[in-house]
Amino acid sequence: MAAETAGIRLEERWREILSVHARTLGEIDRALHPHGLGASDFEVLDLLATAPPEEGEQCRVQNLGGRVHLSQSALSRLIARLERDGLVVRSLCREDRRGVYVTLTRKGRDLHAEVLPLQRAALARALGG
Repeated sequence: MAAETAGIRLEERWREILSVHARTLGEIDRALHPHGLGASDFEVLDLLATAPPEEGEQCRVQNLGGRVHLSQSALSRLIARLERDGLVVRSLCREDRRGVYVTLTRKGRDLHAEVLPLQRAALARALGG
């Protein structure tokens, strides 16, 4: 009985986490939509904008994968869209031809700075901060 009750509590906690996540993504998406961005788009821009200087110049796409919680193919499509919009540029890694770097452009850096307060306000609304 105790194990069953603990299992139910875990399920309830898990569903609450999923609910908070979905609500937060929705808030961010609504706030950034007028700027042509979604939550995942912003996450990539934010990671590139806030990377340490030596990493911020060029970041391997592979390193972004584990941080934005998208499949490799979804991340590739997202980066291709950001590149079409002039927010990032991709280049091949000279040391490893299979590696691809992604770099934030000036336009991407400017848009990130513009929407950062909107994203933070959406987080505060969703998470009560």
